[in-house]
Amino acid sequence: MTRKTLALLAASASLLAMPAMAQDAPKIATVVKIAGIQWFNRMEEGVKKYAADTGADAFQVGPAQADPQQQAALIEDMIAQGVNALAVIPMSPEALEPVLKRAQDAGIVVITHEAASQQNTSYDLEAFKNEDFGANLMKQMAECMGGEGEYAVFVGSLTSQTHNQWVDGAIAFQKANFPKMTLVGDKNETFDDQQKAYEKAQEVLRAFPNVKGLQGSASTDVAGIGLAIEERGLADKTCVFGTSLPSIAGQYLETGAVDGIGFWDPAVAGYAINKLAQMVMKGETVADGADLGLPGYEKITLDGKVIYGQAWVNVNKANMAEYPF
Repeated sequence: MTRKTLALLAASASLLAMPAMAQDAPKIATVVKIAGIQWFNRMEEGVKKYAADTGADAFQVGPAQADPQQQAALIEDMIAQGVNALAVIPMSPEALEPVLKRAQDAGIVVITHEAASQQNTSYDLEAFKNEDFGANLMKQMAECMGGEGEYAVFVGSLTSQTHNQWVDGAIAFQKANFPKMTLVGDKNETFDDQQKAYEKAQEVLRAFPNVKGLQGSASTDVAGIGLAIEERGLADKTCVFGTSLPSIAGQYLETGAVDGIGFWDPAVAGYAINKLAQMVMKGETVADGADLGLPGYEKITLDGKVIYGQAWVNVNKANMAEYPF
């Protein structure tokens, strides 16, 4: 056999081996609530880093609108594509139970985030105990308000579990600690849309002209609220707090239309849920007190299927430059 023939055979063997190697890389789809907003753009950075660090075929997708049915349809598509694992941030945990069960029945590993009640999942990762985070935001807002006055609350969706846990935790903390404060109106639903948050804030300000506090939940809420506050010249008369990122709410922190935000790093969470998915695929279990090797998740608390970290940070105008995302 000539050297040329041997070389050709070696090249052919190498080419034949490539699909097998590709098949060895687990295919992990992270399915977020909505594509294109800054929060989930940041999460995608973590997903891509996980892929680069591990060689996994990890990628992120999301529906064009914050709609549970669109998200369910996207998950169905991922099942049809034969992914090995799904890392899902549900718009509505309840609405996704049937499709996530189909995924598990098909042998696909499911990890969720922001969905502590999810049943059809191996683990749900929470950055912290959600009621405590909501109380943390309320404490800051109440102190800003001087412990008295009217306030309103906003959620991305009435079916979004974490948003409602934050708000419920906030309201419970207010009732227990600041009895001179009064909640006005119902939970204002914004569909994770900054423009809708702005419109809802305008409605609240018209209906309750004495409102002093506004607490947001979706990452875009305080930016929409902040714009409404700026337009009405109320920055010095109101206290606005909520979940967001400096890249979303920074300009309003600068002007004082938003007083403070809390968050956890979506990139770290994106990395963590992909890591958990691959751990489950390898047959590994997660123990209470375990270190996931990621900031905020060095000593996790395990409660059934729910993993809690200690990953929140509070940010205002004075320290937002420390978080350039």
